[in-house]
Amino acid sequence: MKLGILKTDEVRPEWVDEYGEYPDMFIELLGTRDPSLRFEVYDAMEQEYPEYIDDVDAYLITGSKFGVYDDLEWIHRLTDYVRDLHQAGKKIVGICFGHQLMTLALGGRAEKAAAGWGVGIHTHQFNQRPEWMDEGSSSFNVLVSHQDQVLEPPPGATTLAGSDFCPHAVCQIGQQVLTFQGHPEFRPEYSREIMEFRRERIGESIYQSGIASLAVPPETDRMANWILRFLKS
Repeated sequence: MKLGILKTDEVRPEWVDEYGEYPDMFIELLGTRDPSLRFEVYDAMEQEYPEYIDDVDAYLITGSKFGVYDDLEWIHRLTDYVRDLHQAGKKIVGICFGHQLMTLALGGRAEKAAAGWGVGIHTHQFNQRPEWMDEGSSSFNVLVSHQDQVLEPPPGATTLAGSDFCPHAVCQIGQQVLTFQGHPEFRPEYSREIMEFRRERIGESIYQSGIASLAVPPETDRMANWILRFLKS
């Protein structure tokens, strides 16, 4: 299987040597667990796409500091492309910004949430068990970094997991679309870097609780395996 990664942001230059760019994080997350998986990266911010939709088997949309509602030409183009992918029946995984963009493109609502910033480790609880899930706990720990949230999933979507802070944290549409508000690809060290950088913006109390939450490890293996099972189901 070839996975097309649609890149929607850049890692700060001073962090790239340590953590790589966002597509690198997903290649490490998924490729190390399934060496047969092949990857192609497209820079959506530069409006770079495959010549043909079927040049890759499935797509993944990364996270981003941008809002899906920002009036930027590349976001409008990506929104249209998501609709094309959905109409063509391609499998799509959306992460954070990608989760919200899928929602917006397919008729739901995503915007800044009254709950404010979510940072560090959050626990999301499944309200039903999809077939790609394992037999472990029905809750999972994931690194998050967001102000925006999905407030209304699109028609036909099922909310699989969430929390009081983020009710629509994992959504699925049939066997075609799977989206996560959290960041399975993040390492705790990278989450710490972001929180340090945004400390004033997110506020001291949220910063302190976010840093403290990093004592709990994210369930990286579980989430990576879920994505791989979904892609291959």
